[in-house]
Amino acid sequence: MRAQLDKSLRQRALEYLSKREYSLVELGQKLKAYASEADDIPALLADFKQRGWLSDARFTEQMVHAKQAKFGTSKVAQVLREKGIEEDLISAAISQLSETEYDRASEVWRKKFKAAATSREEWAKQARFLQSRGFSFDVIKKVLNRPTEDDS
Repeated sequence: MRAQLDKSLRQRALEYLSKREYSLVELGQKLKAYASEADDIPALLADFKQRGWLSDARFTEQMVHAKQAKFGTSKVAQVLREKGIEEDLISAAISQLSETEYDRASEVWRKKFKAAATSREEWAKQARFLQSRGFSFDVIKKVLNRPTEDDS
């Protein structure tokens, strides 16, 4: 038990990174809870980044891969911004996601509703659901207004 309390900040950071990818900002925030006045978190993070152990680009790629099946481009971008990712990385990721947004929105809609809306209220409910998932209104209109067809 005592050894667990005496972990260095470097050991903690390595343990976090061994479990999953973190953004630079996110890992820094996690480490603040364990830092003493003598600890230099920015220097530690810079060292990890220089060694290739910490990468915002790799984190962005992993996060996009994890979120793309359930969320639209605006929601994925929002999550990345919350994690402290730079706008140029977000823009690159979003441009790739935009190409498949209609297909992803259709799949999310199909899993949730299975049948086209039969009333204005139902259409609005379906649109709000897709909007809450971060899909653009243009894509939502295309998904909800497409002619009904057998997917068999």
